[in-house]
Amino acid sequence: MTMADGNSPYVLVSVFRDDAKEQDVAAATGKLTAIIDDWSAQGNMIWSGPFDDNKTSMSVIEGDKSAVEKFFNTYNDASKTFLNSYMYQWDAMPLLSIIGTK
Repeated sequence: MTMADGNSPYVLVSVFRDDAKEQDVAAATGKLTAIIDDWSAQGNMIWSGPFDDNKTSMSVIEGDKSAVEKFFNTYNDASKTFLNSYMYQWDAMPLLSIIGTK
């Protein structure tokens, strides 16, 4: 599902670590908000939401590979003390690829 302009959708999955500390989350909230706001202000798409387990969330972002990798690295650096985060290209996730073709 590659876009004509070189942008592709990517999926960011984040899971709270078992050893997550509330103070680490609170300390990073402003930085994470700024990272996401900056992404959006550049005209990039991001959709996100939590799962019912209150531990996992998923975001779908769109961009070229370089921009998405930079976003992920910045996000991961800001949250790695309390989140385990993983980035996948949309087509690498078979279920999402099926949904994306409908």
